[in-house]
Amino acid sequence: MIRLVLATALALMTNAALAYDPVNETVTGHALPKELESVGVEEHLGAQLNLDLEFTDDKGVTAPLGRFFGGHKPVLMAMVYYNCPSLCSYHLNSINETIKQLKWTTGDQFEIVAVSMDHSETADLAAKKKHNYLAAYGRTEGEKGWHFLVGNEANVKALAAQLGFKFHWLPEKKQFAHAAVAYVITPNGKISRYLHGLGTDANTMKYSLLEASNGKIGSIVEQVMMFCFQFDPKKNKYTLYAWNMMRIGGILMLLMLAVILIPLWKRENLFGSPRT
Repeated sequence: MIRLVLATALALMTNAALAYDPVNETVTGHALPKELESVGVEEHLGAQLNLDLEFTDDKGVTAPLGRFFGGHKPVLMAMVYYNCPSLCSYHLNSINETIKQLKWTTGDQFEIVAVSMDHSETADLAAKKKHNYLAAYGRTEGEKGWHFLVGNEANVKALAAQLGFKFHWLPEKKQFAHAAVAYVITPNGKISRYLHGLGTDANTMKYSLLEASNGKIGSIVEQVMMFCFQFDPKKNKYTLYAWNMMRIGGILMLLMLAVILIPLWKRENLFGSPRT
């Protein structure tokens, strides 16, 4: 009976293999829709943003982009649009949920800058959006670190090109096609890290901001921990870096030996070498 079942299974597999023609096989479900062919992100790590590009904030004040950087703090930036019916809201929500887990507060250790890709949106709309997210953030003292900006078409496109952010308008759907990515920018406007997708974990966010600040924010312990981690672009997160761990282990071992041996050497010099 068992032999009969095995023979039948083998015959079915053989027939299936003979019937399969990889040349004529059509694979469906994996083709990229035409409206998304020119959408995505081209990473420009280390590129300098033009901080002289002017944008208008949620209070209606027009100023160079650099004004919203705070001078010495890293910036968490996102290109969204405030009337987005889906992805932008999920993206900003996920960023908000992540930074709520950090001990650091916006405006103190880092800034948040959201820039609308829709040049037709107004400062009033930006203000409403900021109000909602600041309320969800729950730390009123962090209000000074939130900036929701709008700009003219030329400046929006210029910033998007520098970030490597590719998007376009879909007239039939009356919405923008775009990706979800957050940018970690250094205080002087250089792109330090790309955080793709939704749901960046708190540690990745913290170490990205710490890296961009060049050690100017965070405690000594956090800075030492940063030394032990390295960003893995495949996982889009920081992972333990064995070489740095070994270096720290070696340093600690030398310190321990020094603590043990130095008193012995001092004692030997004080009382002389022991007689044999």
